[in-house]
Amino acid sequence: MKIVASSLPGGALLARYRDMAGAYTDCFTVSVERVVSSAEYIEAFYTTRLFKCERFVLFLIGRGCTDEDARKLARGEADKFAAWTVEARGADQLLVCDFARLTRSWLMVGPRRDGQAGTLLYFGSAVVPGAKDGAGKPRPTFGFRVLQPVHAFYARALLRAAARKVSRLR
Repeated sequence: MKIVASSLPGGALLARYRDMAGAYTDCFTVSVERVVSSAEYIEAFYTTRLFKCERFVLFLIGRGCTDEDARKLARGEADKFAAWTVEARGADQLLVCDFARLTRSWLMVGPRRDGQAGTLLYFGSAVVPGAKDGAGKPRPTFGFRVLQPVHAFYARALLRAAARKVSRLR
């Protein structure tokens, strides 16, 4: 599975942050060979083994969650999940905001670009300005700027894990 850095597609809920002064956004995609609903993707993403490591850390800071919580989020039955609150939702996508209101995570499904049967899975993030430079212009915090390469690696790994999981579902 090849994870590709991509531009945001038209209608992406994450696009509202792309042009925000000082904000960081990214978008990664991967194609899978089966048709995947948004709910299947969201549930798979938040229930992968890799994401469960993050969920454990969240549990330690009092923001734990379960697989059932992930299912409720995926089905639109919940607007809160661990450290996130739903900011916006569409039939094909979900945008969540963390409790500190500094980051956003976005999941979307769409048709494959190669015209083949299956689904293109999108995963993106936004980090809103948490600091200002010497001229007073907003920018991501120093900590995020230092950890951005780790973030990109982890984002790709999360997307790969979710893609593998939905590919095994039938």
